[in-house]
Amino acid sequence: MPDAKPLEAEIIELTRQLVESIVQSDWKTYTNLCAEDLTAYEPEANGHLVQGMAFHQHYFDMQNASPYANATTTLSNPSVRMLGEEAAVIAYVRLTQRVGVDNKSMTSCTQETRVWQRIGGVWKHVHFHRT
Repeated sequence: MPDAKPLEAEIIELTRQLVESIVQSDWKTYTNLCAEDLTAYEPEANGHLVQGMAFHQHYFDMQNASPYANATTTLSNPSVRMLGEEAAVIAYVRLTQRVGVDNKSMTSCTQETRVWQRIGGVWKHVHFHRT
């Protein structure tokens, strides 16, 4: 495989765009970046594998009331592993800063792993695990 650094940088940038679409409640960008058959393990699903986009759309429909909206997000120490030229895995710690109802700043963190696959020449987010 040729130099993986440009592909790794592309995966990091796509992941940043994906996370920013969540913070901005930007469903159009999110769906453009994700495969329709996206799968996920995340705390909100209580240990169940979520398949498809409907589960995620609920949080976008909440707009500013979503627990993910109006936050500042930092991807800390992203690490990309290319699985050939058509797939990649990125792992990182996501730091989320927001102002609470008490007007005090708070920071939370989650560990996230996301899988990207090139489908029809376009990178699509196909699976993630968030804890």
